[in-house]
Amino acid sequence: MSSKLVFATNNLHKLEEVNAMLNGAFELLTLEQIGCDVDIPETGETFEENAGQKSWYVYNNYNMNCFGDDSGLVVDALNGEPGVYSARYSGTRDHDKNIDLLLKKLEGKENRAARFKAVISLVLGGKEHLFEGTVEGTIRHARSGTDGFGYDPIFQADGYTITFAEMGMDEKNAISHRGRAVEKLVNFLKTQ
Repeated sequence: MSSKLVFATNNLHKLEEVNAMLNGAFELLTLEQIGCDVDIPETGETFEENAGQKSWYVYNNYNMNCFGDDSGLVVDALNGEPGVYSARYSGTRDHDKNIDLLLKKLEGKENRAARFKAVISLVLGGKEHLFEGTVEGTIRHARSGTDGFGYDPIFQADGYTITFAEMGMDEKNAISHRGRAVEKLVNFLKTQ
């Protein structure tokens, strides 16, 4: 199997996290590096559908093995919101506005249980393989920490007293939803 894989993203934060976990086992190519400047639609109603749209798009249009991911925050008291709409929850891709809206909707709610969920769709030789990772936690009342991205400043994983944004990348990757899904992906790729 080729050691080159397309990661259907141009999100440098995600790329950095995944590259750290792959530890040089595979050369990851971004959408930009393969000349794909299309904003691949994410019109699915599930993380699985959205991840698959990305990986199949690259495979079908560029004939390259590819994996795509979709992830988000699922908050129990908000019936699973923001879910697949996590990145654009406020109608924009502005992390601060998304956090502000989430905190506003949680005002007065005692149940702050939430989880991050990630699904990776790998299309390898025309066959799709799915890998899922989740991490349980709670939503803090205010931001804390400056590392990470997205909802990291308000998400505290179960068993921890700090947010994802207060963790170093290695510590976060060891327990994060994406880290768990990527670990399953890497273990699978090692068998190919």
